[in-house]
Amino acid sequence: MKALSKFIVTLAAVCIFSPLKAAEPFITAEKSADAVVLKEKSLRLSLFVNNGTDKGILRAVNNLQSDFEKVTGDKPAILNQIVSTSSPLIIIGTIGTNSAIDDLIKLKKIDGKELKGKNEKFIIQSIKNPFKGVEEAVIIAGSDKRGTIYGIYELSRQIGVSPWYYWADVPVEHKENLYFKKGMYTDGEPAVKYRGIFLNDEAPALSGWSKASFGGFNSQFYEKVFELLLRLKANYMWPAMWGNAFYDDDVKNGPLANEMGIVMGTSHHEPMALAQQDWKRYIQKNKLQNVWDYSKNKPVLDEFWKTGIERSMNWEKLVTVGMRGDGDEAMTEGTNISLLENIVKNQRQIIEKITKQKAEKTPQVWALYKEVQEYFDQGMKVPDDVILLFCDDNWGNVRKLPDPVKPMHKGGYGIYYHFDYVGAPRNSKWINISPIQRVWEQMSLSYEHGVDKVWIVNVGDLKPMEFPISFFLDMAWNPKQFNSKNLFEFTENWAAQQFGKKQAKEIADLLNTYPRYNRRITPEMLNSKTFSLDNYNEFETVVNDYKNLALDAYRLYDEIPVQYKDAYFQLVLYPIDACSNLYEMYFAQAKNRKLADGKNILANDYADKVKTYFARDSILQDKYNNKIAGGKWTHMMDQMRIGYKSWHDSPKNILPDVTYISEKDAHTSKTFKERNGYVSIEAEHFSKANNSDKIHWEVIPDFGKTKSGITTFPQNVYPNETENVFVEYEIDFASSGEFSVELLLAPTLNFNSNKGLRYEISFDGEKPQLVNFNGHYRGELGKWQAEQIIRSSVKLSIQKQGKHTLRFRVLEPGIVLQKILIDTGGLLPSFLGPPESEIID
Repeated sequence: MKALSKFIVTLAAVCIFSPLKAAEPFITAEKSADAVVLKEKSLRLSLFVNNGTDKGILRAVNNLQSDFEKVTGDKPAILNQIVSTSSPLIIIGTIGTNSAIDDLIKLKKIDGKELKGKNEKFIIQSIKNPFKGVEEAVIIAGSDKRGTIYGIYELSRQIGVSPWYYWADVPVEHKENLYFKKGMYTDGEPAVKYRGIFLNDEAPALSGWSKASFGGFNSQFYEKVFELLLRLKANYMWPAMWGNAFYDDDVKNGPLANEMGIVMGTSHHEPMALAQQDWKRYIQKNKLQNVWDYSKNKPVLDEFWKTGIERSMNWEKLVTVGMRGDGDEAMTEGTNISLLENIVKNQRQIIEKITKQKAEKTPQVWALYKEVQEYFDQGMKVPDDVILLFCDDNWGNVRKLPDPVKPMHKGGYGIYYHFDYVGAPRNSKWINISPIQRVWEQMSLSYEHGVDKVWIVNVGDLKPMEFPISFFLDMAWNPKQFNSKNLFEFTENWAAQQFGKKQAKEIADLLNTYPRYNRRITPEMLNSKTFSLDNYNEFETVVNDYKNLALDAYRLYDEIPVQYKDAYFQLVLYPIDACSNLYEMYFAQAKNRKLADGKNILANDYADKVKTYFARDSILQDKYNNKIAGGKWTHMMDQMRIGYKSWHDSPKNILPDVTYISEKDAHTSKTFKERNGYVSIEAEHFSKANNSDKIHWEVIPDFGKTKSGITTFPQNVYPNETENVFVEYEIDFASSGEFSVELLLAPTLNFNSNKGLRYEISFDGEKPQLVNFNGHYRGELGKWQAEQIIRSSVKLSIQKQGKHTLRFRVLEPGIVLQKILIDTGGLLPSFLGPPESEIID
């Protein structure tokens, strides 16, 4: 028995201190013997960091302090000296910095092997008696600066602060008590060395917002971006570059990135830590020899590139080398491989001269973007230490990967991926069009081919790409955690992190579906001709797909707690509702064009709908920009998406063209085409209405089950034998024979002393059938009333295929016709009858 007890104790110790994935929940609100108190009503948490701790780590510690205050209402103290205490304590530090973590390793309270020599790794662990007078503590220990920072933000995430708390206004749920499940937790080392985003194509949305919120792309703006990246375990960034120059726009930008722990780069066509705007501001503007052509302007370019390395020399960076034409274009025709190789050789000489160390000591990347890949394929030599950055085709399809049967490039490989793109055949800047299933498949393909040095993704304005950004950066940390079967699980967990678990699955369904719809065709490429109006009900089907999705999104919007509504609008409702509205607008335009071509007056209804949907797009945009979150996101949805005339956007949305038909030009003939064994006609769509001097037909809009009803007025005037009060319908039959003609009538009773209400019905002027459809009613309870309809059927013959005229004549007032169904052999049972048949001219 004693041996068994000893084994159980030993097993428990192993279970507690064996590394667990940080993704496993280690924070709980339930008190137990297996949990360390972090916050209880009577106990105040303290955070310990050594004096002299790195400033970037201190920023994260201050944010952790603020995060605990958001969650619990109490602000933890920050200590620089260990004191005897029984209160909750978190000890934070980095191995190899003479920190408390080093002391704990010496005391064998922490296994130093878990951290020594590791890259960006953290452990979060509970320890008994870490120092004299301290009963128990939780430690956050990093292998290096970023490892410590990632550990801090992992704790923030688990206590309930989303990485998107600022960028998507995700609320923080209040918690009275917090406990740490005893054990040691880590996410290990990242699989990809440099993981980050590219803010690009940032006008007018992000640029307008940053100017209104911070005065531009300055250090106040980038502080928010860098914090987000660190909370998402990213470490790399290409900054905004449309009219912007990161280091020049604000002298604090460079030092801030270095302090916070962000490795800065520049885009694929901006070499040597310089922005395109640096060139325009200081070379072109001063009218020096300003041609961006190395074969003609080598001295000026070399001197220019020298300034970039000098300015950024003391900051952590990944230097882009190589060269493209000015404005991200191909270099001049005739550019040869040897020239490009010489450019990189000279750039590396500049790096060596400025840094006074070998070029390989400065991390470098060469982007094989567009035509540069062709040079590489033709044998262009790349220095061994330089990372080769492969690219997708700007639409999320990887162009090239390493050949697994050939020797791998020693510097390794990266990938430049796109969620956003400016270029032909049409920009894609407005909304998320990237299902994570496609992202996973392409990035997994890349990783399995050895692409593990750089993953950088073009995210445009950052918003509204929150969800795919989270996935991309999570996958960059550990691509092997995902497979084809657990992608929805990630989506559901992400939804739970932002909105809680109650509606997480339903929200995940929405987040999973709308990018898939947008992958059918991007919103910018969508127009009234994209889908077929005539074949397979295609256009109506895709419109209904989005309308149903929007309906589900609105139902959840009504259900979720009020504090989540702003975040829900940004992350879920707006992208779905705005896209659904776009589909309805283009569908209405397609209907308008088709009906206008036939001079059908109904074209005007659809023209009005186009204008309504266009206006509604602006209303939704205004709500996003100026109404939610107290007007925080002004300009953020300013990106144009309606009215593209070319590949590029215009300054504003353009109302789609519509056609109105005047009454005098309207062609009133309507011919219904038999298809699939039936004809279905809404009563108001008659081709002719015959009135008398005293009696006329009127349509009662929105009457009945499907569209409207028609009846005669005045309602107290009865037709005499000579008055022909009728409506006619033109029908093109594809078959012949005796067919059932069913009229769907309002359940009007035989109010005329039980005589009943009569009509006549016939084809092509033949002798009509007389029908009294309610004369037999005697007041018994029947299904007429319950179903709100009287179905009246007759048999009529069609002798040959082709066009025929159906006449419906009334002999009493009070008869309201709603719909006509003709069964030519294929009419299936249904409660409302099939949708109306196609109308042809």
